[in-house]
Amino acid sequence: MKGSTSVALQGTASAPLNLVTFKQGSSAQAVMCEGWVLKKRRKKMQGFARRYFVLYHNGLLQYSFEPGQPIRDQISLQHAAISTAPGRKDIHIDSNTATFHIKCLSTKDFDTWMTALRKFISLGIEARKSLNSRSHIRQASINLSKSEGLVDGMGVVIQQLEESILVLLHELPLKKVPSSSRKSGKDGHKDHHKDVFGLFKKHPHHTSGEFGVDGLQPDSSPTAQHVLHTLEQLKSQHAALLKSMQPRIVHEPQNVYHTPFPPTTEEHHEYENVHEHHSNTASTGLRHRHSIATTISDGTCEWYDAVDNMDDGPEEFVMDTQLSPEHAEQVSRIPTNDSRSSLEQFDRSSNETDAEEEKHPPRVSQDLGHDALATVRRVHLPSPVIGDEGSLFAILKKNVGKDLSTITFPVTFNEPLTLLQRAAEEVEYFSLLDEATQANNPVDRLSCVAAFAVSGYAHTRHRSGRKGFNPMLAETFEDIRMKFIAEKVRHNPVEMVYHAEGNGWELTATSAGRTKFWGKSLEIIPQGVTRLRIGDDHFCWTKPSSFMRNLMVGTKYLEHCGDMIVENLTNKYHCVLEFKQSGYWGPSNVVSGPVYSPTGEVVSHIEGKWDDQISQTLDSSHFRLLWRVNPFPKETQDYYGFTAFGITLNELTPNLIGKLPPTDSRNRPDVRALENGDVDTAEAAKLRIEEMQRERRKHGQDQQPRWFKQVGDEWVYVGGYWEARARGWKNENIQALW
Repeated sequence: MKGSTSVALQGTASAPLNLVTFKQGSSAQAVMCEGWVLKKRRKKMQGFARRYFVLYHNGLLQYSFEPGQPIRDQISLQHAAISTAPGRKDIHIDSNTATFHIKCLSTKDFDTWMTALRKFISLGIEARKSLNSRSHIRQASINLSKSEGLVDGMGVVIQQLEESILVLLHELPLKKVPSSSRKSGKDGHKDHHKDVFGLFKKHPHHTSGEFGVDGLQPDSSPTAQHVLHTLEQLKSQHAALLKSMQPRIVHEPQNVYHTPFPPTTEEHHEYENVHEHHSNTASTGLRHRHSIATTISDGTCEWYDAVDNMDDGPEEFVMDTQLSPEHAEQVSRIPTNDSRSSLEQFDRSSNETDAEEEKHPPRVSQDLGHDALATVRRVHLPSPVIGDEGSLFAILKKNVGKDLSTITFPVTFNEPLTLLQRAAEEVEYFSLLDEATQANNPVDRLSCVAAFAVSGYAHTRHRSGRKGFNPMLAETFEDIRMKFIAEKVRHNPVEMVYHAEGNGWELTATSAGRTKFWGKSLEIIPQGVTRLRIGDDHFCWTKPSSFMRNLMVGTKYLEHCGDMIVENLTNKYHCVLEFKQSGYWGPSNVVSGPVYSPTGEVVSHIEGKWDDQISQTLDSSHFRLLWRVNPFPKETQDYYGFTAFGITLNELTPNLIGKLPPTDSRNRPDVRALENGDVDTAEAAKLRIEEMQRERRKHGQDQQPRWFKQVGDEWVYVGGYWEARARGWKNENIQALW
């Protein structure tokens, strides 16, 4: 067989390539289709390689180097999305754990494979149809059970409140109101007390008089009258709530199920959390994730969550690679470089810091470092998450294979930070660079730099649901804690550059890239380079690809896969860190790799997790902890998954008021409105700001980058920002962007 295959591959271009065979069979282990195709290799810049694929009747797709050799990898089509580009003969198969990019050798091979794959697609469609009604009933039952539990709890609280009010009323001067339905004497009063609560629980529509307590009326206390009137209103509202829930049992699942109770972002089913935030979110009209809809400002389009039964079988998407210039112009862009960081690590001793500042004052302003240390920063946002981000899958399913920077998203898909502010999160653990400057050993210095490069991913642990606001051209953001300045330097494709510096180090990075949706996973492909200077040593590294998993159903999460090579360009020491793909078994988010000397000898080893800690192996029994993530806030899920450092990025502290340029992200009204929980204002402001930028571009009045310039293929910091800040922004001729 190998000989015949080799002959076929070496044939002329006009000879047909009959390398794929379709077989009929009925058993689960029988082969349905097999043959040679080209598969994209796992690592970047390696192109496609010939692989032998086998598809079984049970939906298992495997491949190997040669027929009969060990299996290299496999996925199940029972839970996969299949994207095709017929003109290029491409097939993209995306499961929950892996993605296969396949290129067929001929049109006939493409048709043969798609005939086999569509058998599973049709089975998935039938499964979804048959389970549609059952899923609605099950979801309605779950939602109703949650609501009933909360309503019962409200009834108990109101009952206890009424009992307490009765006790207080007996301590006030009261006058009896005659009632033929009441008994007199001690026993009568006891029976009446029992009837009050019995009627309340059994008959929610019962009203017990003007003030809610039969036969008791305050003589002259307005406060008591107000309390009883408020209690009566609570009971009436509770009764109306019970009444409004009853018709749902009759009409579900035909009608869309709505509930006034807010969900949790990750479906925790924690009653305490739901009840605690009910009072804060009920007035916003928040509804259950199963039926939540976010309406754009014109009210013509709604985005719905994907339902659970979307995972009962594969789906097919035909990729449209064409995009009109008009549509490309009027878009709101998705992040091309996912933010990566976690918590402010600025825990130096105040005494040591003050002494150090006296010896080595800042070069620009003597109060710059003092302000960064003395400022008391907030620990939570002004408002928790308002509304649901909607279904990302519902939008992306129509844009398979496209660069997602060309897709318009409503503001509910955003978090209250711009991409410039998210870039600052990558430098959160800048104290590692301070340690690197103190290291004399090249291996130790490289290890600290590598740990810093990995730490830039830590804050993405809970940040898979929403995207940052796309900055305007020439928009900036500063952070005085590490003298960080970022600016958007190019609009299409999106490019942002940031520069940070400390005692003995300077860091410059370009944040750019593109995104692709493959059916169930969103791939984020970074294309920027990070450069670091420590004394005479110059380091550089690029970032691996990131994947957002479970877009259709389940808990979305980020997975970073690939190699990150951190190299010292001066002495040629380098470290190859592998971000390993998570499997069904074993640990997840693992990062490990050796440190090489200039001669290629392994001199050390680094390992850990990008969301936990990184350590350096000293010998077989000793290691050195290089970095550990700082704890996330207790209520991080209520505040967009932000870390304590991320919560402070959009805060206007007293030391910043009047010192920020008009282009700083903290001045954006749409980000500020979303942070305060005003979604409608944020949506309107976002559309207005984007329209202003289109008008500037239309008339050739776009602002150009001020603090960075392009030298060759790279952007460099030209300096002068902190000096201009010290002088004041009134004379800098900087126009506002919104």
